[in-house]
Parts: sequence; C-alpha cells; structure tokens
Amino acid sequence: MTDNDILIAEGLHKSYGHGDARVHVLRGLDLRVRAGEFVAVMGPSGCGKTTLLHVLGMMTPADSGVVRFKGVSPTGARQRNQLRRHEIGMVFQRFNLLAVLSARDNVAISLRVRGRRDDGHTAELFRSLNVEHVAGRKPSQMSIGEQQRVAVIRALAHRPGLLLADEPTGNLDSANSQELLTIFRRLAHEGQTILMITHSPEAATFADRTVHMKDGVITA
Repeated sequence: MTDNDILIAEGLHKSYGHGDARVHVLRGLDLRVRAGEFVAVMGPSGCGKTTLLHVLGMMTPADSGVVRFKGVSPTGARQRNQLRRHEIGMVFQRFNLLAVLSARDNVAISLRVRGRRDDGHTAELFRSLNVEHVAGRKPSQMSIGEQQRVAVIRALAHRPGLLLADEPTGNLDSANSQELLTIFRRLAHEGQTILMITHSPEAATFADRTVHMKDGVITA
C-alpha cells in the first residue's frame, strides 16, 4: 500500500449458487486505485465487472480476499453499510431517480437517509453541472442527459470519497456521453476518485487509467 492508495482489493473471490450450479465470478482479483484517480474497468459481458463494483461498493461481501478503503477493511455488514452510506456514491446506467420527486428532492432524500443536511453543496453541484433549470422538475420533465447529471449530483451530494459508475453512458447518445465523461474527468482533476465500469473504448479514453477484466481477474 502506498500513501496515495485510497482503495485496495486483494485476492477477491466471489461466487453464486451451490454445488454443480455454483458460478465463480471473481477469481482472486487484485486492484489498487489512487486518491483522485479516474479508473475505467473494461471487459466482456460476464467477466465480473458489475460483481466487482458491488463488492467494492460494499453492497455485497466477497467470499474471500480483502477490500480496504482509506486503510479500513470492513469486518461485517454494519461497517460495510457505514462505509457505503458515508464514503461511496453510485451512478447507475438507468439513473434510478424517483419519478414522483423533483430533481432537488431526489438529491435531498438521498442526503436525508444518510443523516446529512445540505450545506449548500447541492446548489453548487446543480450550477457546476449546468442543470439549475431542472432542479424543480420531475424526471419525466427532463432530457436523458439532464437525468443522468442529476443522478451524478445525487451521488456526489454527500461528498463521497469514491464515486462508482456502472455503465453511466449506456443510455446516452454520443453528445450526452461526451458531456458526462468530461464532467467526470473534471471532477477527477478536482480530486474526486472515480471507478467506472464501461464497455466503451471511447468512454475509457477519458479516464486516467484503464484496466481490463477477463474471467474474474484483472488482466492488464
């Protein structure tokens, strides 16, 4: 571990099912991410990318191996939940915005479940990501690109140490994809650590570093 490593995964194994139906998804995977680094993870469908994201995002434990975030290796569900709630932001391909709430309220409820109050950071994010004009609108009243940027604001509102993005450009056209990836690159240059799962070689070019997965391990 170096002083600048914010996330370390060592020897991760994860499988699903039992007996003859058991499927090994992660097979001794190792990965290190530096603070403020924008890392893209690429690989074919079924290689374990999303499972890796769930393990690193503290949503599910590995069967074996170690995940350390800021030097802390969670030892149980309670510690994983605390790390996920306070230190990790998630951006999904399908946005997962609540349809009955405005953009502003989608962000506010995310803060509330974390026991946080808005200190003005939310308004700053709406300005920075150029979506102030949709703060009072529901998702159905926004464009796809606007919805995705609101999803990013929701993920960043509690100032997470790590932003995880699962195929964030999968539902976007090329113009909105480039805009979102440019935002990610700017956030990383401002110190935000980002790990992005992607199938797109074009999306990966925006990252500081690209790693490749195959058969449950990092190959390069």
